[in-house]
Amino acid sequence: MKVVLLSELKGKGGEGDIVDVAQGYAENYLFPKKLAVAATKGNLKQLEERRSNIEKREAARIEQAGALKAALEGKQVIVDAKVGDEGILFGSVTAAMIAEAIQKQLDVEIDRKRVELGKPIKVAGVHEVVIGLYRDIRASVEVLIGITAEEADEQAKAQLAKDAAEGPATDGADAEEAEQPSEAEPTASSE
Repeated sequence: MKVVLLSELKGKGGEGDIVDVAQGYAENYLFPKKLAVAATKGNLKQLEERRSNIEKREAARIEQAGALKAALEGKQVIVDAKVGDEGILFGSVTAAMIAEAIQKQLDVEIDRKRVELGKPIKVAGVHEVVIGLYRDIRASVEVLIGITAEEADEQAKAQLAKDAAEGPATDGADAEEAEQPSEAEPTASSE
């Protein structure tokens, strides 16, 4: 069923987009919440009349998302959490906790649903978290969990030194391993 979106719908599109969705999804979710209308001739005509206003709002949203990205990109946020032995957290750090920490420390309000966290974080340390600001505009924030900024810098330096020491030896071994299976596959398929 074709519908016209009245607001941004994650994974589907933005305001004014015509998308194809399941009829049950449209009738039971999108229409009652006024997120979309059916793509009838009358609604499509109204959409064309409102197109310039929609484009202005879209440009404003993109500009606002760009400003938020500039404010967030590369920043560090500290989330306090109780850490047990071996760096394992008591509980976990969720998207809501990260959004709250960003709001308190960077004074930027982010909806918890915008924090793209596959699953809650359960290990202390430095974690790279992506925040979806609008459509394909994303910002990356460094989240320090259970450690201070100084400890994070020390860990980063130690990791760089470790990578530099192991780097050339591991890359060569990986390249050899990658070549061997590709050579073995054609002989297995020819038999």
